[in-house]
Amino acid sequence: MKPLASLGVDDARRLRGVLFDLDDTVLTHGQLTRAAYGAIWDLYDAGLVAVAVTGRPSGWGELLARQWPVAGCVTENGAVHVVREGVGVVLRDACDAAERAARRVRLGALVERVRAVVPEAATTDDAHLRVSDVAWDVAERASLPPEAVRRVVAAIEAAGARWSLSSVHLHATFDTDDKASGAVRFCARELGDDAGAVLARYAFVGDSGNDAACFNAFRTTFGVANVRASLGRLGVCPAYVARGSMGEGFAEVVAAILRHR
Repeated sequence: MKPLASLGVDDARRLRGVLFDLDDTVLTHGQLTRAAYGAIWDLYDAGLVAVAVTGRPSGWGELLARQWPVAGCVTENGAVHVVREGVGVVLRDACDAAERAARRVRLGALVERVRAVVPEAATTDDAHLRVSDVAWDVAERASLPPEAVRRVVAAIEAAGARWSLSSVHLHATFDTDDKASGAVRFCARELGDDAGAVLARYAFVGDSGNDAACFNAFRTTFGVANVRASLGRLGVCPAYVARGSMGEGFAEVVAAILRHR
């Protein structure tokens, strides 16, 4: 990983927009700081598209897309898009209603299985806002030991589901999207970009294991300083790293991009 000071002018000037994770990237221990929120407005004022790409539920995305200066939100690790349309928002689920209902039944059975084998694992307090996945709290309000996390992962895999681990939650889904595929689809369908050009024209900022697909796919990637705690779970590291952690680091990244524009 290179320091932000080495970001090239060409890398910054070719960007059409910035995609960013929420927890421990824009949010600092769950809170939106003045610096981080101001940085999102700075992107907007500079004419750059901003899109949140998060493991948080679509219910969160509905609020953020209404109130933040963003084009929309890619939620639930890529599966569900929340798109700003005028003063309102629209949810787009790539899965049809019948298949979604069937997957929800399977997720419910998985939750019961995990409850039986790892009773100390609790689902997140935003579970009721989710459409495509289920998540367990590992480091937000609870602290689930690594051995217990491994037992939950084993149950997820035994059910034939996919899993991903963020800095705060362990997710399970029967969908095939990840953050990268979901973000590319959003930019192509909702913003009119050529799918092949999205990976070069948008930067990504993140911090944890469920950001791995984006760090691998996008040409210009940034980590906030706390990404170092997740390097063992990343096949590809971000190209650049901020000095600051979480929201402070995100604001640094945005400032570095805008200095060259």
